[in-house]
Amino acid sequence: MGRAYQNKKVSMAKTSDSNAKVYSKYSREIYVCAKAGGVEIDGNLALRSLVERAKKDQVPAHVIDKAIDKAKGGGGEDFAVARYEGFGPGSCMVIVDCLTDNPNRTFGDVRQCFTKTDSKIGTQGSVSHMFDHCAILAFKGDDEETALEALMMADVDVTDIESEDGIITVFAPHTEYFKAKQALADSFEDIDFDVDQIQFVPQNMHPINGDDVEVFEQFIEMLNDLDDVQNIYHNAEF
Repeated sequence: MGRAYQNKKVSMAKTSDSNAKVYSKYSREIYVCAKAGGVEIDGNLALRSLVERAKKDQVPAHVIDKAIDKAKGGGGEDFAVARYEGFGPGSCMVIVDCLTDNPNRTFGDVRQCFTKTDSKIGTQGSVSHMFDHCAILAFKGDDEETALEALMMADVDVTDIESEDGIITVFAPHTEYFKAKQALADSFEDIDFDVDQIQFVPQNMHPINGDDVEVFEQFIEMLNDLDDVQNIYHNAEF
């Protein structure tokens, strides 16, 4: 699973060169998270993890603070999670996660990205069963045994753990995310996570080549340009 994740991590690198686009996506996600679970970072573990990730991606403090302040009012937009699945260029499998205040508009926009690249949007569950919904935690270190012992003592259902090039990577079910993160933080002083996310990891990679590569890159760029799209997962390898 580890190598598949590394391959996907490279292919999923953000194609947008606009910092404003990245800030906007984080701002919306932080707002939704704070509104749902509370604006106090110490009392909202999901918000704390999200803010930490935003800071690692160099999102300015004022953008983060503004999103949290907006959630304090209790009003504002009502965003809902929307997930779309289908087959992209070269028949690779794709999952698109969105936050939307208008599901009909978002579905139409996402479907257009599929249609314009001769791809096929599917029904819910059409491809997600071929992905593992994982918590992924990676940090610098080489003591894999200590990490595994800490996770086992905390009763974390570890899916996989590997140590490569001075980085320990832990995979666990997405429902075990907070428990796994806390167990590692308790065992490794001043731990700094290079990867701290919940993602869909493909069970198998699907090679694409030739003209499909260019169309695939266009497809991903079109999706990234949509304001409602938060994350894109796929199993394309090229």
